[in-house]
Amino acid sequence: MGRRPNDEKIEVVNIRMVKEPSIYSTEKIRSPEDVLRVIADELATYDREVFAVLNLKTNGQPINLNICSVGTHDASVVSPREVFKSCILSNSAAFIACHNHPSGSLNPSQEDKDVTSRLLACSELLGVKMLDHIIMAGETGDIYSFKSEGMLDQLRPSRAAWER
Repeated sequence: MGRRPNDEKIEVVNIRMVKEPSIYSTEKIRSPEDVLRVIADELATYDREVFAVLNLKTNGQPINLNICSVGTHDASVVSPREVFKSCILSNSAAFIACHNHPSGSLNPSQEDKDVTSRLLACSELLGVKMLDHIIMAGETGDIYSFKSEGMLDQLRPSRAAWER
């Protein structure tokens, strides 16, 4: 085997997580209110819509919080690729999607429902369980839990969809 010319060179890369300062304790997440206690202060600091994932161990203990997208005052582009990157690198068993509505509205938009549906489908494929999607309204502390409202089950792809 001869050497490859420079234009055919294959780069070798390393992928690492970079840790930021911690913002929460080792409190286990068992309810939407637990999520609120853990990350509300962080999300309340943004005047724009922010989409984040809280990665969890099998026992519900938080591993980390990853801000996946920072958008405008009323929208944020969410890519499953960005969401699951931190889940996989963290070796998380599950995650909870979270985003804020700086306007104070708790109602999930159609885009919120579409993103949730896509993340549930990807979750099935990758084997990282999506436990909930929580919307935090402005600085009021009010939350909307897709799981508590029955929306998570409604948006979850059926097994029949996977068999097509």
